Amino acid sequence: MNISQKEIAIAFSNGEFERTYPFLKEDIVWEIVGENTFKGKENIISNCKQTAEYFNSVEAIFKTEDIVTSTDRVIVRGTAEFKKEGKRVNFIKACDVYEFDDEDKIINIYSYCIQEQSK
Repeated sequence: MNISQKEIAIAFSNGEFERTYPFLKEDIVWEIVGENTFKGKENIISNCKQTAEYFNSVEAIFKTEDIVTSTDRVIVRGTAEFKKEGKRVNFIKACDVYEFDDEDKIINIYSYCIQEQSK
């Protein structure tokens, strides 16, 4: 399977978690800044599965606004809108920073998520 670091990062940021599991390092750390930190591949996959259940219960609309890449990092900035029965239930602006090792496995993820307040 030939997939670039950029494609891996975009897939994770857009909730396509299962596609990224082979690229998670065993001792990976995912910090959702100000909210939670998950350590280890198993813990991250468990959280991804719970998050995916939520995504499947609503209409999830992901938009990638910007991507920055370097040798071992990918930054994905975008939004996630969640609707139920046609009404917005949540809207998040996010920036995810992915750090890769020399085998193209993710070793760290830093997620900065800002939830838009209801009007």
